[in-house]
Amino acid sequence: MSARFDRLAVAGLLGAAGVAGLLFAPVFGWAELLVPVSVVVVVAYGCVELTAKFPKLTPYRPLLVAMLALLGLIETVLTSTTIAALPTGASLSGLARGFTEGWRLTLQSTWPALPVPEQLLFVPLSVLLAVVLGLEVLLRLDKPLVALVPSLAVAGLAQAYQASTGLVAVAAALGYALPAGLLLWSGRRVRSVSRAPGVPRSWRVTGSAVWPALSTVVALVAGAVAFAALDPVGRDPLTLKDTQAAPPPRSRVGNPLDEIAQRLIRPGEEVFRYRGDTPVDQWRLIVLTGFDGANWLSDSRLHRLGAGLEGAPGGSAELQVRGLSGPWLPSHQDLTGVDGLTPLVDQAADTLMLESPSTAPVRDYRLSWSSPEVDLGAGEVDARAPGGLGGLGTVPPDVEQVAKDAVRGLRPTFQSALQLERFLSTNYQVATGTEELPTGHGWPQLRHFLLESKRGTSEQFAAAYVVLARMSGIPARLVVGFRGSAEKDGDAHVVRNRDVLAWPEVAVAGAGWVALDPTAAAAGSSRSQAGPGKAVAKARAQLPAEQQLRPPQLPPGTQPDSAEDQSAEAGVSWWWPALAGTIVLFGLLWLVGVPAAKVIRARRRRRRSGEEGVLGAWDEIRDRLRAHGVPFRIGMTPRDLAESAGALAGEGIREPVARLAKVLDVTLWSGVPVGDGAVRRAWQEVGEVRRGLATRPFAARVLAALEPRTLVPVKGRKEGSNAS
Repeated sequence: MSARFDRLAVAGLLGAAGVAGLLFAPVFGWAELLVPVSVVVVVAYGCVELTAKFPKLTPYRPLLVAMLALLGLIETVLTSTTIAALPTGASLSGLARGFTEGWRLTLQSTWPALPVPEQLLFVPLSVLLAVVLGLEVLLRLDKPLVALVPSLAVAGLAQAYQASTGLVAVAAALGYALPAGLLLWSGRRVRSVSRAPGVPRSWRVTGSAVWPALSTVVALVAGAVAFAALDPVGRDPLTLKDTQAAPPPRSRVGNPLDEIAQRLIRPGEEVFRYRGDTPVDQWRLIVLTGFDGANWLSDSRLHRLGAGLEGAPGGSAELQVRGLSGPWLPSHQDLTGVDGLTPLVDQAADTLMLESPSTAPVRDYRLSWSSPEVDLGAGEVDARAPGGLGGLGTVPPDVEQVAKDAVRGLRPTFQSALQLERFLSTNYQVATGTEELPTGHGWPQLRHFLLESKRGTSEQFAAAYVVLARMSGIPARLVVGFRGSAEKDGDAHVVRNRDVLAWPEVAVAGAGWVALDPTAAAAGSSRSQAGPGKAVAKARAQLPAEQQLRPPQLPPGTQPDSAEDQSAEAGVSWWWPALAGTIVLFGLLWLVGVPAAKVIRARRRRRRSGEEGVLGAWDEIRDRLRAHGVPFRIGMTPRDLAESAGALAGEGIREPVARLAKVLDVTLWSGVPVGDGAVRRAWQEVGEVRRGLATRPFAARVLAALEPRTLVPVKGRKEGSNAS
């Protein structure tokens, strides 16, 4: 290789590694990754140029790249750990922590993750490892395809963290394919150009040089388009983040549901106060989805809070908490950010928890949340909502009839959910006062509440609602928190123990979890109508009277879904298997069909006799060499091809082709009848060429086997002609 050609290959390799690192942008953001990844790429290129100018440094190239790149990362990412721009022990400790723990801490965080060094550094360090390995494979072993493997591993890791979809996936694939194609094209170009002794090397671009690069670009982009479009179940792709959660807090974790009755006995004690710019209906502490018949459990997936959560700007409030001893903190639905604390967050439940015990008597922080306009649509429930149709334990037999009576035989919809809320608020009483308050939320207490006393706190109302809803096929979960208090002290709302509340949430398709409150109507109280509460209030006002509610009646023989709905659903569901099948079929035709066609063609040529048999051997050698990148032009003789092939694999190929040229001369010009001996000698040379090509790198042999253009006859000539 020449120095000029080395630069092209190195630039392609480093560009591919850099793009692979930038694929972590959905996790950290472009701006945060651009500088550290660029430092690694630029330093690596500088070290390659340095060792090219001073060849004695070549054995130390991996060490130079690693040491100088690490120094660059210290100066750009770990600047705060340096003294007078010199690394310290803290700098080395930061690098070690970033390499060993950064990947795990990032998986335990919400995204975009905080661009702190201990989390961010694992990305440029992964790029550095890929660069060091790739450069040595490329420059020492001269294997461009193998040199791409480390950067492909980094790109695959980025997609395992956050898979790109849609146009972003196409752009990412194209961004990686372009430098990767440049590397493969440069490697093929030097092999595809032949030169006679004393003739300057030609840099003419040939088809055999362009084909692998072009196929790489097309394959990566087509794969990105296919996988971005294929989403048969309508869910986000699985990521490594789904398998990682932050460890639970080291403090004792209690269940706020158990504390409701105790708080109501001391109603005047202050819990927290807040100043907000919008009305607040409810503050949540914990979401409970598991129920075994005795206890309600939280299936929290806690993560460290990153730079923020998804959601448009909405409301915000400053909170001052003083009456909560446990790790749970007041939070809000559709949470988008927390300032002043670094709590753990459950994104599915929008709940907050302190990671470690707090000794401070008062905790101040600021919350922000989005306030989306909720559209209940057709009011269909979302049966796939996680935890919505969880366990019920052993249901008492006489409670089943209560569930049937409550929803009046309606199918599971948001209307039946509202009917269940109305049933509880109409037929049951909210316990008041500070003595003899009902406690407990297991089946014994719920059976007593539903069938005997019909009096309870929000603890029994909410728990009874959730179990009755699940028995009726309505996905529901239980939430514990506080009402947004109307009491004010100056400009601050004061929340006291009397405001403690448990309420159910129902999963509605297209709207998410919608909060209901059977105790509000039962106690004759009213709530503010802010955010989703407006849509719920409107649906309540439109709910028909109980006497007008009827189960849906279908005419005999009528299917639940109309023919148009079924055909529309079929139209949506058939296209992705068809597209996937087309892609798989094309891949099989290429991977299996092309090599099989070449084997069949070789056998047909081998069965020829006489002059056609010798010419068939020539055609076979010519096509095999073309597949390996040896250029062939109309008018080339076997001797010309032998010189070109010699530059590819040496005498192991040049000599058999030269001997075949002699057999062709006798066959075409001697006028002597061609016997089986000449055909046998010609095909013996084909075998020698095959053995010579077998010594080429594995990747080159695979590309040659999959090269489809050699199946097309050479343009402007028939097989066997112009052989001399």
